[in-house]
Amino acid sequence: MAYQETWGGIALPPSPHYDGGPSSFSAGVPEGSEAEGWWFEAGLQRTALPYAFMVGPKGEFGIHAGCWVPLHASVEGWVESVALADHALRCARTVTTVTGDAVEALQLDGFEPVLEVAGRADTWWRGADSLVAVYRGEAELMSAPRCRTATIYAGLDEWGLKGLNG
Repeated sequence: MAYQETWGGIALPPSPHYDGGPSSFSAGVPEGSEAEGWWFEAGLQRTALPYAFMVGPKGEFGIHAGCWVPLHASVEGWVESVALADHALRCARTVTTVTGDAVEALQLDGFEPVLEVAGRADTWWRGADSLVAVYRGEAELMSAPRCRTATIYAGLDEWGLKGLNG
């Protein structure tokens, strides 16, 4: 009930990954048990996917399909991630996507984690003039390392809050 009261009906811009994520938030029927914890669907999916977006036993936001992969430590983390991606896409001078092993080869020395996204499988990193979003959720869920993806938004100010041209 608390989830529905806080998030129910809220629509977000599409996530650049996970086929856009949920189109709007609404609490589904709880699954699980008192012993293992309860999960419930987080909202309506934009497209047909082999997994559901769920809220986990500790309030995490993640994906579930036979096993559970928390993407963020909270629903707020998912919201921050989607908002940051939407903003960065509009303000970056360049956007580059890498997949598979190239994700692990990224040099993130000198970058700091963006704590607001409360990253678990998915994380964000802030550099001097860029943001890097690393998505590992689908790769973990499907045991498919080739599904790892990182998006590099370059040409941002030191906080990644506005483009260099304005």
